[in-house]
Amino acid sequence: MRPTSGKTRETLFNWIQFDIAGKTVLDPFSGSGALSLEAISRGAKKTFLIEKNNKVFKTLKSNLEVIDPTRYELINEDSLKYLQKIKHNAFDYIFLDPPFNQQLLPSILVLLFARNLINSSSKIYIESEFKLTKEFLSNISKYECKIEKEKKSGNVYFCLVSLGVL
Repeated sequence: MRPTSGKTRETLFNWIQFDIAGKTVLDPFSGSGALSLEAISRGAKKTFLIEKNNKVFKTLKSNLEVIDPTRYELINEDSLKYLQKIKHNAFDYIFLDPPFNQQLLPSILVLLFARNLINSSSKIYIESEFKLTKEFLSNISKYECKIEKEKKSGNVYFCLVSLGVL
């Protein structure tokens, strides 16, 4: 597990601070839940946290007990399996911070687009072990992908992607 650093999380929320309130958020590789907890604290309407590791899930569940349960849904399952069956409108924000070097990023993006869990008004935050390009995203997406903001911290690349209609 490689949790999002505090500095990286701060950068993300500086980017989206005026837009997160009232939005729905999907966090399919929740880990510690830091990104989701920050989104909830900044007024996100509802956050879906998915974590397959039982030990991490139990810690996360314990940490969420102080939060109004209508503000989140916590799922203990493999993200790819869960997202294949979820019935939900497109999310406003998707936080993608999958384990590195497992080729999960292309798989999860393809699934999110195929299941219409992303639409032209969604924004995607991505952390990866490689620099994302518009070409990489365009090969996966049925939308015009624009990397709005991007940075690198150590060996982690992170960016905020917006989508437009092709």
